[in-house]
Amino acid sequence: MSVCLKGRSFLTLKDYSAEEIEYLLNLAADLKAKKKAGIYENHLAHKNVALIFEKPSTRTRCSFTIGCIDEGGHPEYLGKNDIQLGYKETVEDTARVLGRMFDAIEFRGFSQDTVEKLAKYSGVPVWNGLTDEDHPTQVLADFMTINEKLGHLKGVKFVYCGDGRNNMSNALMIGCAKMGLHYVVASPESLFPDEKLIELCETYAEKSGASITVTADPAEAVKDADVIYTDVWASMGEEDKIAERKAILKPYQVNAALMAKTGKNTTIFMHCLPAVRGNEVTADVLESDASVVFDEAENRMHTIKAVMVATLGN
Repeated sequence: MSVCLKGRSFLTLKDYSAEEIEYLLNLAADLKAKKKAGIYENHLAHKNVALIFEKPSTRTRCSFTIGCIDEGGHPEYLGKNDIQLGYKETVEDTARVLGRMFDAIEFRGFSQDTVEKLAKYSGVPVWNGLTDEDHPTQVLADFMTINEKLGHLKGVKFVYCGDGRNNMSNALMIGCAKMGLHYVVASPESLFPDEKLIELCETYAEKSGASITVTADPAEAVKDADVIYTDVWASMGEEDKIAERKAILKPYQVNAALMAKTGKNTTIFMHCLPAVRGNEVTADVLESDASVVFDEAENRMHTIKAVMVATLGN
Protein backbone atom coordinates (compact mmCIF):
# COMPACT_ATOMS: atom_id res chain seq x y z
CA MET A 1 0.00 0.00 0.00
CA SER A 2 1.30 3.43 -0.98
CA VAL A 3 0.88 5.99 1.81
CA CYS A 4 0.78 9.74 1.27
CA LEU A 5 -0.06 11.94 4.26
CA LYS A 6 0.95 15.29 2.73
CA GLY A 7 -1.35 18.08 3.90
CA ARG A 8 -3.10 15.93 6.53
CA SER A 9 -3.71 17.08 10.08
CA PHE A 10 -2.89 14.79 13.01
CA LEU A 11 -5.63 15.30 15.59
CA THR A 12 -6.42 11.75 16.74
CA LEU A 13 -5.51 8.22 15.71
CA LYS A 14 -9.19 7.74 14.91
CA ASP A 15 -8.40 9.49 11.62
CA TYR A 16 -5.53 7.18 10.69
CA SER A 17 -5.56 3.61 9.38
CA ALA A 18 -3.31 0.88 10.71
CA GLU A 19 -1.25 1.12 7.51
CA GLU A 20 -0.80 4.87 7.97
CA ILE A 21 0.21 4.47 11.63
CA GLU A 22 2.71 1.78 10.65
CA TYR A 23 4.09 4.11 7.98
CA LEU A 24 4.67 6.84 10.58
CA LEU A 25 6.39 4.37 12.91
CA ASN A 26 8.67 3.14 10.12
CA LEU A 27 9.47 6.71 9.11
CA ALA A 28 10.27 7.58 12.73
CA ALA A 29 12.67 4.63 12.96
CA ASP A 30 14.37 5.75 9.74
CA LEU A 31 14.68 9.36 10.93
CA LYS A 32 16.02 8.18 14.30
CA ALA A 33 18.70 6.08 12.62
CA LYS A 34 19.68 8.97 10.37
CA LYS A 35 19.91 11.39 13.30
CA LYS A 36 22.16 8.95 15.15
CA ALA A 37 24.34 8.79 12.01
CA GLY A 38 24.43 12.57 11.67
CA ILE A 39 22.31 12.61 8.50
CA TYR A 40 19.86 15.50 8.16
CA GLU A 41 17.82 15.85 4.98
CA ASN A 42 16.09 19.21 5.60
CA HIS A 43 12.60 17.93 4.79
CA LEU A 44 11.15 21.07 6.43
CA ALA A 45 13.43 23.63 4.77
CA HIS A 46 11.77 27.09 4.60
CA LYS A 47 8.77 25.84 6.60
CA ASN A 48 7.51 27.92 9.53
CA VAL A 49 5.67 26.11 12.31
CA ALA A 50 3.51 27.72 15.02
CA LEU A 51 3.70 25.94 18.37
CA ILE A 52 0.68 26.92 20.50
CA PHE A 53 0.92 25.94 24.16
CA GLU A 54 -1.96 26.55 26.58
CA LYS A 55 -0.45 23.90 28.88
CA PRO A 56 3.21 23.71 29.90
CA SER A 57 5.36 20.95 28.48
CA THR A 58 8.80 19.40 28.52
CA ARG A 59 8.75 16.50 26.03
CA THR A 60 6.17 17.87 23.58
CA ARG A 61 7.72 21.33 23.30
CA CYS A 62 11.27 20.04 23.01
CA SER A 63 10.27 17.35 20.51
CA PHE A 64 8.51 19.73 18.14
CA THR A 65 11.25 22.33 18.47
CA ILE A 66 14.21 20.00 17.93
CA GLY A 67 12.43 17.92 15.29
CA CYS A 68 11.57 21.02 13.28
CA ILE A 69 15.08 22.50 13.51
CA ASP A 70 16.69 19.13 12.66
CA GLU A 71 14.77 19.14 9.38
CA GLY A 72 15.57 22.76 8.51
CA GLY A 73 12.33 24.40 9.64
CA HIS A 74 11.62 27.33 11.97
CA PRO A 75 9.47 26.69 15.08
CA GLU A 76 7.79 29.68 16.75
CA TYR A 77 6.63 29.14 20.34
CA LEU A 78 3.34 30.86 21.17
CA GLY A 79 2.43 30.60 24.86
CA LYS A 80 -1.04 31.22 26.22
CA ASN A 81 -0.12 34.83 27.06
CA ASP A 82 1.50 35.50 23.69
CA ILE A 83 -1.61 35.35 21.50
CA GLN A 84 -5.33 36.10 21.79
CA LEU A 85 -6.57 32.56 21.10
CA GLY A 86 -10.08 32.13 22.47
CA TYR A 87 -9.91 35.29 24.61
CA LYS A 88 -9.89 38.51 22.62
CA GLU A 89 -10.14 36.61 19.36
CA THR A 90 -12.12 33.56 18.31
CA VAL A 91 -10.32 30.31 17.60
CA GLU A 92 -11.61 30.51 14.03
CA ASP A 93 -10.08 33.95 13.45
CA THR A 94 -6.76 33.01 15.03
CA ALA A 95 -6.67 29.90 12.83
CA ARG A 96 -7.21 31.91 9.65
CA VAL A 97 -4.51 34.43 10.59
CA LEU A 98 -1.92 31.84 11.56
CA GLY A 99 -2.73 29.73 8.52
CA ARG A 100 -1.72 32.63 6.27
CA MET A 101 1.60 33.09 8.06
CA PHE A 102 2.66 29.58 9.03
CA ASP A 103 2.93 26.33 7.11
CA ALA A 104 1.61 24.23 10.02
CA ILE A 105 0.32 24.58 13.58
CA GLU A 106 0.85 22.48 16.70
CA PHE A 107 -1.60 22.86 19.57
CA ARG A 108 -1.24 21.64 23.15
CA GLY A 109 -4.08 22.67 25.43
CA PHE A 110 -7.41 21.83 26.95
CA SER A 111 -10.15 21.40 24.36
CA GLN A 112 -10.25 18.90 21.52
CA ASP A 113 -12.74 21.26 19.91
CA THR A 114 -10.04 23.95 19.73
CA VAL A 115 -7.54 21.79 17.85
CA GLU A 116 -10.31 20.65 15.50
CA LYS A 117 -11.31 24.26 14.77
CA LEU A 118 -7.69 25.18 14.11
CA ALA A 119 -7.54 22.37 11.55
CA LYS A 120 -10.85 23.32 9.98
CA TYR A 121 -10.16 27.04 9.54
CA SER A 122 -6.39 27.40 9.14
CA GLY A 123 -5.97 25.64 5.82
CA VAL A 124 -2.66 24.07 6.96
CA PRO A 125 -1.76 20.82 8.76
CA VAL A 126 -2.54 20.96 12.49
CA TRP A 127 -0.95 18.58 14.99
CA ASN A 128 -2.43 17.65 18.37
CA GLY A 129 0.29 17.90 21.02
CA LEU A 130 -2.25 17.02 23.75
CA THR A 131 -5.82 17.84 24.72
CA ASP A 132 -7.95 16.78 27.67
CA GLU A 133 -9.47 14.12 25.40
CA ASP A 134 -6.58 12.72 23.39
CA HIS A 135 -2.78 12.45 23.13
CA PRO A 136 -1.96 10.79 19.80
CA THR A 137 1.71 11.80 19.46
CA GLN A 138 2.48 10.06 22.76
CA VAL A 139 0.96 6.82 21.50
CA LEU A 140 3.24 6.85 18.45
CA ALA A 141 6.25 7.15 20.77
CA ASP A 142 4.89 4.34 22.96
CA PHE A 143 4.40 2.04 19.98
CA MET A 144 7.84 2.85 18.59
CA THR A 145 9.32 1.91 21.97
CA ILE A 146 7.36 -1.36 22.14
CA ASN A 147 8.59 -2.25 18.66
CA GLU A 148 12.16 -1.60 19.77
CA LYS A 149 11.87 -3.61 22.99
CA LEU A 150 9.50 -6.46 22.03
CA GLY A 151 9.92 -6.56 18.27
CA HIS A 152 6.23 -6.34 17.39
CA LEU A 153 2.91 -4.73 18.27
CA LYS A 154 0.28 -7.21 17.15
CA GLY A 155 -0.80 -9.57 19.92
CA VAL A 156 0.93 -7.63 22.73
CA LYS A 157 -1.00 -7.60 26.01
CA PHE A 158 -1.00 -3.95 27.04
CA VAL A 159 -2.31 -3.11 30.52
CA TYR A 160 -3.12 0.43 31.62
CA CYS A 161 -3.49 0.96 35.38
CA GLY A 162 -5.08 4.09 36.84
CA ASP A 163 -7.48 6.74 35.58
CA GLY A 164 -9.23 4.86 32.78
CA ARG A 165 -10.99 7.87 31.27
CA ASN A 166 -8.13 10.32 30.92
CA ASN A 167 -6.59 11.43 27.63
CA MET A 168 -3.76 8.90 27.80
CA SER A 169 -6.05 5.92 28.32
CA ASN A 170 -8.33 7.16 25.54
CA ALA A 171 -5.49 7.56 23.06
CA LEU A 172 -3.92 4.22 23.95
CA MET A 173 -7.23 2.41 23.56
CA ILE A 174 -7.67 3.87 20.08
CA GLY A 175 -4.10 3.02 19.08
CA CYS A 176 -4.16 -0.52 20.48
CA ALA A 177 -7.48 -1.26 18.82
CA LYS A 178 -6.17 -0.02 15.46
CA MET A 179 -2.87 -1.92 15.67
CA GLY A 180 -3.97 -5.27 17.09
CA LEU A 181 -2.81 -5.04 20.71
CA HIS A 182 -4.90 -6.51 23.53
CA TYR A 183 -5.78 -3.47 25.63
CA VAL A 184 -6.72 -3.92 29.28
CA VAL A 185 -7.82 -1.05 31.54
CA ALA A 186 -7.51 -1.60 35.29
CA SER A 187 -9.42 1.20 36.98
CA PRO A 188 -12.02 1.86 39.66
CA GLU A 189 -15.52 1.78 38.18
CA SER A 190 -15.96 5.52 38.71
CA LEU A 191 -13.06 6.09 36.30
CA PHE A 192 -13.92 3.49 33.65
CA PRO A 193 -13.51 4.67 30.03
CA ASP A 194 -16.40 6.27 28.17
CA GLU A 195 -18.76 3.60 26.83
CA LYS A 196 -19.07 5.26 23.42
CA LEU A 197 -15.30 5.24 22.99
CA ILE A 198 -15.16 1.55 23.96
CA GLU A 199 -17.85 0.76 21.38
CA LEU A 200 -15.97 2.69 18.68
CA CYS A 201 -12.68 0.98 19.51
CA GLU A 202 -14.36 -2.41 19.41
CA THR A 203 -15.18 -1.76 15.76
CA TYR A 204 -11.47 -1.12 15.12
CA ALA A 205 -10.56 -4.24 17.10
CA GLU A 206 -12.77 -6.44 14.93
CA LYS A 207 -10.59 -5.54 11.95
CA SER A 208 -7.19 -5.74 13.65
CA GLY A 209 -7.69 -8.76 15.91
CA ALA A 210 -7.31 -6.64 19.04
CA SER A 211 -9.40 -6.94 22.19
CA ILE A 212 -10.53 -4.47 24.84
CA THR A 213 -11.05 -5.43 28.48
CA VAL A 214 -12.07 -3.16 31.34
CA THR A 215 -11.78 -4.40 34.92
CA ALA A 216 -11.61 -3.08 38.47
CA ASP A 217 -9.19 -5.87 39.48
CA PRO A 218 -5.54 -4.83 38.90
CA ALA A 219 -4.10 -8.21 39.89
CA GLU A 220 -6.26 -10.02 37.37
CA ALA A 221 -5.55 -7.38 34.72
CA VAL A 222 -1.77 -7.71 34.76
CA LYS A 223 -1.55 -11.51 34.44
CA ASP A 224 0.71 -12.31 31.46
CA ALA A 225 1.07 -8.61 30.62
CA ASP A 226 3.75 -7.66 28.11
CA VAL A 227 3.41 -3.96 28.98
CA ILE A 228 2.20 -2.21 32.12
CA TYR A 229 1.49 1.48 31.64
CA THR A 230 0.35 4.22 33.98
CA ASP A 231 -0.11 7.99 34.10
CA VAL A 232 -0.52 10.65 36.76
CA TRP A 233 -3.61 10.33 38.93
CA ALA A 234 -4.73 13.93 38.31
CA SER A 235 -4.22 15.46 34.88
CA MET A 236 -3.35 19.11 34.31
CA GLY A 237 -6.34 21.15 35.43
CA GLU A 238 -7.48 18.49 37.92
CA GLU A 239 -5.04 19.25 40.71
CA ASP A 240 -7.89 19.91 43.13
CA LYS A 241 -8.91 16.24 42.82
CA ILE A 242 -5.62 14.71 43.88
CA ALA A 243 -6.69 13.79 47.44
CA GLU A 244 -9.78 12.04 46.12
CA ARG A 245 -7.77 10.25 43.42
CA LYS A 246 -5.14 9.04 45.88
CA ALA A 247 -7.88 7.43 47.94
CA ILE A 248 -9.44 5.49 45.07
CA LEU A 249 -6.37 4.81 42.91
CA LYS A 250 -3.93 3.53 45.54
CA PRO A 251 -4.77 -0.13 44.69
CA TYR A 252 -3.76 0.61 41.08
CA GLN A 253 -0.28 1.87 41.91
CA VAL A 254 2.37 0.15 39.80
CA ASN A 255 4.81 -1.26 42.36
CA ALA A 256 7.10 -4.28 42.57
CA ALA A 257 4.29 -6.47 43.91
CA LEU A 258 2.02 -5.64 40.97
CA MET A 259 4.82 -6.14 38.44
CA ALA A 260 5.45 -9.59 39.96
CA LYS A 261 1.80 -10.56 39.40
CA THR A 262 2.41 -10.64 35.62
CA GLY A 263 4.12 -14.01 36.12
CA LYS A 264 6.75 -12.93 33.56
CA ASN A 265 10.22 -11.42 33.84
CA THR A 266 10.01 -9.76 30.42
CA THR A 267 7.20 -7.29 31.16
CA ILE A 268 8.16 -3.68 30.46
CA PHE A 269 6.98 -0.65 32.39
CA MET A 270 5.89 2.49 30.54
CA HIS A 271 4.82 6.00 31.57
CA CYS A 272 4.28 9.10 29.43
CA LEU A 273 5.96 11.29 32.09
CA PRO A 274 6.15 13.41 34.14
CA ALA A 275 5.73 10.82 36.91
CA VAL A 276 4.79 11.42 40.53
CA ARG A 277 6.95 8.86 42.31
CA GLY A 278 5.08 7.29 45.18
CA ASN A 279 1.66 7.89 43.61
CA GLU A 280 0.95 6.05 40.36
CA VAL A 281 4.36 4.35 40.34
CA THR A 282 7.00 3.62 42.94
CA ALA A 283 10.55 4.85 42.48
CA ASP A 284 11.97 1.32 42.42
CA VAL A 285 9.80 0.35 39.43
CA LEU A 286 10.52 3.60 37.59
CA GLU A 287 14.26 3.02 38.05
CA SER A 288 14.17 -0.73 37.39
CA ASP A 289 15.51 -2.63 34.39
CA ALA A 290 11.89 -3.15 33.29
CA SER A 291 11.37 0.59 32.89
CA VAL A 292 11.66 2.05 29.38
CA VAL A 293 10.27 5.49 30.19
CA PHE A 294 13.28 7.45 29.01
CA ASP A 295 13.38 5.57 25.72
CA GLU A 296 9.73 6.62 25.32
CA ALA A 297 10.65 10.21 26.10
CA GLU A 298 13.36 10.27 23.43
CA ASN A 299 11.04 8.61 20.93
CA ARG A 300 8.59 11.48 21.28
CA MET A 301 11.08 13.51 19.26
CA HIS A 302 11.52 10.93 16.51
CA THR A 303 7.81 10.17 16.09
CA ILE A 304 6.81 13.84 16.20
CA LYS A 305 9.45 14.54 13.58
CA ALA A 306 7.93 11.77 11.47
CA VAL A 307 4.47 13.36 11.73
CA MET A 308 5.86 16.73 10.64
CA VAL A 309 7.89 15.28 7.77
CA ALA A 310 5.05 13.08 6.51
CA THR A 311 2.37 15.78 6.56
CA LEU A 312 4.43 18.88 5.73
CA GLY A 313 7.79 17.80 4.37
CA ASN A 314 9.19 18.70 0.98
